[in-house]
Amino acid sequence: MNFASLRHRFPGVRDGWSRFDGPAGTQMVDVTIQAMTDWMSNGLNGCGGGAFEAAYACDALIDRTRAAVGQLYNADPDGICFGPNMTSITFALTRAIAGTLSPGDRVVGTRLDHDANVTPWRKACEQAGADHVLAHFDPGTGTLPTQNVIDLIDERTRWVAIAGASNLLGTIPDHAPIIEAAHAVGARVFIDAVALAPHKSIDIAELGCDALVTSPYKWYGAHSGVLWMQPELLDSLPLFKVRPAADQGARRFETGMPNFEALAGVEAAARFLTEETMDRIEAAEQAVFAPLLSGLQSIDGVRIWGPSGLQGRTPTAAFTIAGVTPADAAAALANDKIAVWDGHSYAVECVGQLGLAESGGVIRAGVVRYIEDDDVQRLLDTVDRLASGAR
Repeated sequence: MNFASLRHRFPGVRDGWSRFDGPAGTQMVDVTIQAMTDWMSNGLNGCGGGAFEAAYACDALIDRTRAAVGQLYNADPDGICFGPNMTSITFALTRAIAGTLSPGDRVVGTRLDHDANVTPWRKACEQAGADHVLAHFDPGTGTLPTQNVIDLIDERTRWVAIAGASNLLGTIPDHAPIIEAAHAVGARVFIDAVALAPHKSIDIAELGCDALVTSPYKWYGAHSGVLWMQPELLDSLPLFKVRPAADQGARRFETGMPNFEALAGVEAAARFLTEETMDRIEAAEQAVFAPLLSGLQSIDGVRIWGPSGLQGRTPTAAFTIAGVTPADAAAALANDKIAVWDGHSYAVECVGQLGLAESGGVIRAGVVRYIEDDDVQRLLDTVDRLASGAR
């Protein structure tokens, strides 16, 4: 199936680079750029809550952006909160959750996760005297056996924090049985959907999690973070806030002045994804990712870490080249104007379980909507040359 090119909608990829660095942050789509530019130049940027036009416009922007993100994720917009990035949001949230934990309580996580879904929970548990335990994944396949997580969930468990998808390997866990097991003992479920949201449709109402966090700058929006939490749970947490801040609703979590220009970009990006539809985006990305994955697998000396097939994963490939360090490979690819990442990509526990921490981690190449077949061929040609030279 052929898909219409959307490369022209992304000004940031007009410089001749093949941008496989999307898992760390995508280029902005044109409507995001325009929305932010318009907002910063319309004279309405300021602060909400006043009795004048600009203040009304700021309040309306926040409401529209909550509605747009709620529509994108089929979630109650009253539970949508905005912040600077996923890491900051998660630290703020777990700092509050620490006040609800007691010695002997348990938080369950996984070694598949980005460290922003590991360390904030660990710090909260240390503060409260609670236990933080991590489920292992299968290093051979890069998959997360569901039972490995469920076996750690017991009557002491208060939260289960899992990845929507691995930011390093692309693995998508089977969330439903984990959520069911957590709720069966009265535990809450927090999903780090940062690596999932750019590639797959998310239906929070169907998923049934208690909180979910994502990063608009990884789905063609502005640098910011979005948290969704069940509104009644959000109201009940002992959040850190200044006294004049709202006592109920999302604004009690959004400390300080909102980044209105970023919110304008978030609204535009959310509407772009809704109109383009995540199903079409996923299909287009898979059509480009399939030859990337099979091409890497066909090169002698290249090893793929994580799932070997297209099912149950996002279009993110983690690989190594025998005889070439990931850092050297990334530098060589950059010389050919191909952007990839090397190292652990903050998936510290994941790289550690794979046994790659001392050897420099992996090379990570991600497909997003503006990556096309010619980009894939460029990457494969350079990787083949590097692998051939090392043999």
